[in-house]
Amino acid sequence: MTGILIAGTSSDAGKSLMVTGLCRVAARRGIDVAPYKAQNMSNNSMVCADGAEIGRAQYLQAHAARLEPTSAMNPVLLKPGTDRRSFVVLRGRPGGTLEAGEYTTGRRALALAAWEAYDELAGAHDLVICEGAGSPAEINLRVGDYTNMGLALAKDLPVVLVGDIDRGGVLASIYGTWALLDDADRSHLAGYLINKFRGDDSILAPGLEEITRRSGLPCFGVLPYVHGVWLDGEDALEVGRWRHEGDRTDEHALRIAVVRFPRISNATDVDALAGEPGVDVQVTTNPATCAAADVVVLPGSRSTVSDLAWMRESGIADVISRRAAEHRTVVGICGGYQMLSELILDPDGEEAAPGSRIEGLGLLPVEVDFSAAKTLALSQGSWNGIPVGGYEIHHGSCVVTGDAEPFLDGCRAGSVWGTMWHGAFESDAFRRAWLEAAAASAGIDWHADRSAPGYAARREQMIDTLADAVENHLDVDALFGLAR
Repeated sequence: MTGILIAGTSSDAGKSLMVTGLCRVAARRGIDVAPYKAQNMSNNSMVCADGAEIGRAQYLQAHAARLEPTSAMNPVLLKPGTDRRSFVVLRGRPGGTLEAGEYTTGRRALALAAWEAYDELAGAHDLVICEGAGSPAEINLRVGDYTNMGLALAKDLPVVLVGDIDRGGVLASIYGTWALLDDADRSHLAGYLINKFRGDDSILAPGLEEITRRSGLPCFGVLPYVHGVWLDGEDALEVGRWRHEGDRTDEHALRIAVVRFPRISNATDVDALAGEPGVDVQVTTNPATCAAADVVVLPGSRSTVSDLAWMRESGIADVISRRAAEHRTVVGICGGYQMLSELILDPDGEEAAPGSRIEGLGLLPVEVDFSAAKTLALSQGSWNGIPVGGYEIHHGSCVVTGDAEPFLDGCRAGSVWGTMWHGAFESDAFRRAWLEAAAASAGIDWHADRSAPGYAARREQMIDTLADAVENHLDVDALFGLAR
């Protein structure tokens, strides 16, 4: 065995899901397996034990493979800062920027680093399950590609296509992908998988048979829609799955509104809140939803200054200020915390014109300075005697300049809380105690169900549920047998 590449007919077709499930199946079988994605474009990331930053999806896949995550599993991470610029994370560390015009021409160095990381994993493990990026049918990006067919040709990998039938057009997307590739690329296609099927397999079978007849590609299985499976998503579209706009789903639920910034980052902080029994998470851009909620969360942002301006334009900033005046709970995480500050200094032009002084919402006595180097770190602390862990991914520093209560290396003033730590709500005891305090502040008789599974246990259960479905519905033996 060496490696196989799982490519999608589109973004969010199920590549991450399939790699996660296959990694756990392989680990169960005693195969020394590792996940790999040459390039990830995402503002959802995680810090490894060695301080390297990688995409959350590969971090989860490493757990599925029962490995310690490393930068080799996601050697290139592109973090969109604007519509035309991405910040490059190379082998877990800041690596400059990539402009839109350089996307097909300026990536040779990134390709070499990515392929070197693949060789590192292939030399250390029996099987490497690779995840493609976007779709190999994006032939406008084929020149310079090192994540899909470019990777397959460079490392002689068999490629399995994944199509999402839930969004429609799956037969056309599979056949169209095959048809658009040139002969050299097409020779590496080994077959395809169907994701998120609901209904009677016999109705789908004639279509699959025709696709196989026309393309020569075998179908390795049809994965049903698996309920109860959530993944650390690559992009902010994932947060929409928790949205319950309007009335609360349970009149006794604790309502949490999470502001969906245009450049939302590390939205996975919401996962632990959304999974707590009796909590209704609404991801929103609606000021009225923020006003009605018991708790408002300002999550991370890749562009704090521009998202702060957006929040003012949308009217949400006024809602946040009124909530603070009414002693109603608001919590800011990383970029959201920075927005709650009194002043943001940007001497080097990290997000604004060099030398800019931007007024924050003024709800916490904090001054933000973007001149400091990027921080990548795991963090440990406590709140009210409860141990809490988290991680930091940010530019700049926050200095408390006035009277405020310390809170997870951030601070609290009245009903407004702020921390630079992502992942703190994954600590079960802290999350539940903090939510109970927030509920009490809102005058709600809500108490956490401490008999419910914790975040880490739910994540393991999710991975195993997914792996069970992969074992039962896909030809895993044939898929692993492709590796060469």
